[in-house]
Amino acid sequence: MPDLSIIIVNYKTPRLIIDCLQSVYQHTNGITFEVIVVDNQSGDDSQAQVQAVFPQVRWYDMGYNAGFARANNLGIRQATGRTVLLLNSDTLLIDNLLERCVRVLDQQPDVAAVGAHQLGRDRQLRPNLYTTFGQMRRAFYIIPPTQAAENWLKRRLPDPSFPDPAQVEWISGAFLMTRPDTIARAGGLDESFFMYGEDVEWGYRLGKQGRLLLLPDSAFIHLEYGSSTDHQQHVVTHINRFKPQVQVSQLLWVRKQYGPGAYLVLILHYITLIPIIFLGKMAINLRQRQPLLADLDNQRAFAQQVGIFLQFFWPTLLNKPGFYKV
Repeated sequence: MPDLSIIIVNYKTPRLIIDCLQSVYQHTNGITFEVIVVDNQSGDDSQAQVQAVFPQVRWYDMGYNAGFARANNLGIRQATGRTVLLLNSDTLLIDNLLERCVRVLDQQPDVAAVGAHQLGRDRQLRPNLYTTFGQMRRAFYIIPPTQAAENWLKRRLPDPSFPDPAQVEWISGAFLMTRPDTIARAGGLDESFFMYGEDVEWGYRLGKQGRLLLLPDSAFIHLEYGSSTDHQQHVVTHINRFKPQVQVSQLLWVRKQYGPGAYLVLILHYITLIPIIFLGKMAINLRQRQPLLADLDNQRAFAQQVGIFLQFFWPTLLNKPGFYKV
């Protein structure tokens, strides 16, 4: 039995996986591990490319684009290690992080899962990454960009305080290590999620099994948006902060964890905002002596996003099992 099973989900990123695995093999020692890649119907030669360099990789095909949760669950079912790591293809190790994480799980049975801090491609700490449920929930509310408004929202959706500063409420699925017996108790990733939000919801259930730790002085490189040509996030604005799939998934998480009331408050918040942001922008146009309907693309994009949310309204409100893919 290997010490660790590394599970990587692939969707048309063979070069990223090769780079990731080169960093794994370069920096990892003191433990045995296996690598499992689950392919989401890439429709290319990903398997041939990866196994030409790493023939020992175990490869599984989902047969369709199953997203993050379902593909990882298949990998978990195939894993034979005494610990399991979910690892994004667009990550790079810089030291013997995997052995350190396995050792924590071995030595601290009260710890349910461990993760590490994320660095950008410039090897600088990526700022403002969420580690609490309150941080995530506050990001969904579009409020005036003032300190007073932010303080008001934080009082209503506060963050917890833990004796151990390394303890968090959830760990990013880009790098999350746990044990098979912990997964057996908590359950696998919720397969209603296509992408995004599933690691937040899973963190809630994993947290019931023990502490979740973001290890101090431990980090990995996360080449987020690494498969894009310019390595840039999509342009965001104050009212359009997330891609539709991100927010549909996160709304599903809110419904599952906090109930229908919390979900309905958010939906009502968004619907109410539509006339407010249109009228506000038109008032600015008049004040600046611009055409009344000038530069409303941002507002139209928000209204379109809300329309997408509403397509999933009843299944989400009723918490119906399904596949919440935009």
